[in-house]
Amino acid sequence: MTIIKTEFALALNQVATERGISPDDVIASIEAAVIAAYKREYPEAATDETIVSKINKDNGETKILKDGKNITPPGFGRIAAQTAKQVILQKIREAEKKTVASHYKSQVGTIVKGRVIRYDGYNAFLDIGRAEAILPKEEQIRNERYQVNDSLVVFLKEIADDKFGNPRIIVSRTDPKLIEELFKREVPEVSNSTVEIKKVAREPGERAKIAVYSTQGGVDPVGACVGQKGVRVQTVTDELGGTEKIDIIQWNKDNKLFLAAALSPAKIKGIEIDETAKKAKVTVEEKEAPLAIGKGGINVNLASKLTEYEIDILQTKSKTEETPV
Repeated sequence: MTIIKTEFALALNQVATERGISPDDVIASIEAAVIAAYKREYPEAATDETIVSKINKDNGETKILKDGKNITPPGFGRIAAQTAKQVILQKIREAEKKTVASHYKSQVGTIVKGRVIRYDGYNAFLDIGRAEAILPKEEQIRNERYQVNDSLVVFLKEIADDKFGNPRIIVSRTDPKLIEELFKREVPEVSNSTVEIKKVAREPGERAKIAVYSTQGGVDPVGACVGQKGVRVQTVTDELGGTEKIDIIQWNKDNKLFLAAALSPAKIKGIEIDETAKKAKVTVEEKEAPLAIGKGGINVNLASKLTEYEIDILQTKSKTEETPV
């Protein structure tokens, strides 16, 4: 019994030379699949461990052997050929997935550009060049709509296997590191480490605060990230959909000064810090309280995330009168 030689030789050669798979591995897989197919056809042989299959990788000749004796049934060649083809195609798919996963593994933690190729109402699927990436619902900016052919900049978050063992490339539009990587791209002082981004806090699609710092004298880290006439920060905002306001704040090792900056644009009257409990009581005049708190508490919540202090805003009408908010 001989599998069509030309097809076998071409398929095996393709797998070995183009897909980076060992020919011996392919042969062993085909032999296992062929013997499984034989035992399905002949259930009485299902438990007989002495029955094996052997393939000549030079000419594709396939035999079923029992104790070294050829017991290949007449007409079994078609089943063997079909089984071999299925195994080879499976090996090709496995190799391609491993190659793609390996290629993008080195890019985890960076940003990539993708094009939406479909959206199922929950997950968005993006063409990112050599592979398809998944933008899960939980990684999407709230109220952002995705349509086929939309271009998006995304953060390559991880490569994880699905329940079938296939690698999936997971990307994000909500990860704080997306903003950090966008500033690295847009601001030379950040990309060459003249300016350091200490931390990013986000409410995706609404507002973000980033703390920046520079050890080099004469460098204005905030000004570098804002850019002339705000062009750099505006470019980042545009990449995030255009609705996410970004506050750029000077990081300071003095926690009181950093807290005051983090609560901008509100003007702060006084700050009391409990370092042990990581809590801060911040006093503002009554008219500044709405700015300090922000709509829905967003400003104070982001400032809390950025500084890692639980912040309690107190408003006052006079030097002696304080009212908890």
